[in-house]
Amino acid sequence: MEDVAYLFPPMNDEPPPDYLAFVAERLPGVHREAMRLAGGDVQAGGSLTMDVLTDVAGHWRRLDWQRRLHNPRAKDDYLRRRLETRTKLWREEQIHPVDVLVQRPPGNNSHPARSVAQRLASLICAPVRPERTTLADAAIAWVHACRRATWHRYIRVTAGSFLLLFSMMHFMSQASS
Repeated sequence: MEDVAYLFPPMNDEPPPDYLAFVAERLPGVHREAMRLAGGDVQAGGSLTMDVLTDVAGHWRRLDWQRRLHNPRAKDDYLRRRLETRTKLWREEQIHPVDVLVQRPPGNNSHPARSVAQRLASLICAPVRPERTTLADAAIAWVHACRRATWHRYIRVTAGSFLLLFSMMHFMSQASS
């Protein structure tokens, strides 16, 4: 198969290591903030987190260039803006108005009603390693962004083809009259 030269090459199928490191570093904070902005709704918080990671993955090359050229915080700024935008869209889609009340987390005072097993459960390691979850979330977001980029490329080629066809028909009709 021939190598095709692209002006703007398509996204790679695999996420780059710097994207994985970016997601691994920021995922807990982004997920916590998404949960807070969604009013504690676990499903909405997870959905917002994945949508934001997908948006960042789709613009990863552009953000990397911006970071190199003039704005060292371009990726973080874009992540924050997308989280705000996605949250605003999520709230507008809700049937009922969503009021978010931010409360302080309860203190670390011991609860006498808790059993010994419940108190010791926090000391046991989770069966799923967080780095694996982070890598899976990053990979899923990258695949979604890759699919979105492919569909956008199809739409651009189709629109360009129609424009070329209609302009050729217009010039042919002008030449014949």
